[in-house]
Order: sequence, then C-alpha cells, then structure tokens
Amino acid sequence: MTTQLHRDIDGLYISRFIHEDNIRSALAYVPRRDDLFIATYPKCGTTWVQYIVYNIISEGTPPEDLNEFMLRMPFLEFLGAEGVEKMIRPGAIKTHLPFSKCPFSKEAKYICIARNPFACCVSYYYHTKTAPVPQVQDLTFEQYFEMFINGRVGYGDYIDHLLAWYKHRNDSNVLFFTFEQLKKDKRGHILEIADFMGEQYGKVLREDEVLLNKILDATSLESMKKVFKNDLKTIMSSLASLPPERRPKSLDVYKSMSVDSRNFKSTGEFIRKGEVGGYMDHFSPEQISRMKDHIASRTEGSDVMTLWKEDGLP
Repeated sequence: MTTQLHRDIDGLYISRFIHEDNIRSALAYVPRRDDLFIATYPKCGTTWVQYIVYNIISEGTPPEDLNEFMLRMPFLEFLGAEGVEKMIRPGAIKTHLPFSKCPFSKEAKYICIARNPFACCVSYYYHTKTAPVPQVQDLTFEQYFEMFINGRVGYGDYIDHLLAWYKHRNDSNVLFFTFEQLKKDKRGHILEIADFMGEQYGKVLREDEVLLNKILDATSLESMKKVFKNDLKTIMSSLASLPPERRPKSLDVYKSMSVDSRNFKSTGEFIRKGEVGGYMDHFSPEQISRMKDHIASRTEGSDVMTLWKEDGLP
C-alpha cells in the first residue's frame, strides 16, 4: 500500500499525487522578506489557520470561492515556487515540509501548529482516504496505524516533524501553538496571529471589537465548508479553472499523471469535524500502548508532550 501512495524524493517521503517537478521547485524556493509561511504537519490545523490569516487580511470578508482563497494561500509543494511567485500579496504560503526541508529565512515568518499525535493519526487516516487512488477506498484504520507509527505516510514520521519545529518555537520569527490551544481560545489566538503578522493587523483588531467578532464568525467550521465544498475533486477542478494570467503553469504537470481526479469518487471530506475529542474511539488498547511507546522513544529528552498535559492523553 505504501508504495502505491508515497515515494521518496531527496529524503522527503511524500504522496505520489504531488508532482516531483513541483516538489523539487518547492525545495529550492528562496524565501522573500515579506513571506509568511503556515508550516504544519498534515491534519494539524493548517487550513483553519490559513483561513484565519485570510480573514485577518480581508477584515472578515470570506473568499468568494476557492480560487480566491488559493491565489492568496498557495500550497508550496503542490504548485511549486511558481505558485508563490504568482500569489496575491499580502497572503500566506502553506507548507507541510519538515524544518530540515522547509525554505527557512530569519527574515520570513512562520506559523507552526502542532496537534496531539493520536488525533493527528485519526484525522490523517480519513484525509488519506480522500486520495485519488482506488486502493485507499478499502484502507482500514488498523493498516493506516501501522503506516503512521512507522513513518510511512506523507511527510514521514509525525514526531520527527513536530520535534524539529518545536526546537524553534521561541525563535522571533516563529509563532508556535497547538490545535487544541486554538480550539480552547480562538479569540486570543486570532489576536496573537494578527500581532505576529504585523502591527497594522494586531493594533486594528485590538481596537475594533466589531471587526474581531466578524473574524471570529467568519472563521467557523461552517464558513470554511462553504468555500471548500469538502472534497479533493472540487479543489482540483477549482484550481484548473483559474484565469490564465493567475493560473500557475505548474498545474499542467498533473495532466500527465496516471491518476485522473475527474473520475475519482471521494469517500471523505477535505475539512472533516475539526474536533478535539472523539479520536480515541479508533484505537485498540494494544494500539494505544504502541503509540505511547513510539512517542516515548521518539521524544526522549524533550518536554514536547507537555503541550498536551492538560488534554487527557493516555
């Protein structure tokens, strides 16, 4: 199964659905001074934070459609450097690259969101089942769990990814928090994100309660689902219909791939529940024990798991 879904490119274990040319272009991208990256492992709150940043920039006016959102929030690995070069600024660059592979500059800014490993595993499982590969339709959680704890999923081992960014959590150009913290205090984190983006954003929100409440409403799960329509097929179709002057030529490489998303019937949602609880129902006692052992062995000498000390993890 893993060989059908992923492959290694220059030490990066990544989905076969993302074209190699665009990945190499992403890895070679040189950050600009005004670049803002949203750098996360998959299914840790990436899209939610993208949507918050978008609405801070737009003063609480959601995008009219997915095209408008993607032009201001391009996915670096999917579109390559060209997608960033053609982005509408101000905006933000989405990336799932581990720190060792991410285009990093002390002059650019990085928002990094972490999520507890149990929840990340479950959410990534359902996301994987939306992939345009027929074999994943029958992928069980038991099979996926083995892939996850062995790092045989897109972007490799989650704990390795987490630890590398966690070491930079106190860098002046890095804003680091967890999905669970964002769920508990969305208002506080919107203000924190705005401050991090620049004084022109943070000052306005702290002085305008009406605008802050507008952004709080605009960044609800219900609002996001109106834009994303919940499946990969919609996202691909939307990107393909971008106007020629804004449409990255890097999209054309997907036409030559063997997978045809137009004929793919998704069994899952791109944006699922966005919940903090409920994930533990997926794990057997043996899987819980193995996940705990995996986390303990990978995080020895680090206090990273204290991020979730109040969240009742096993």
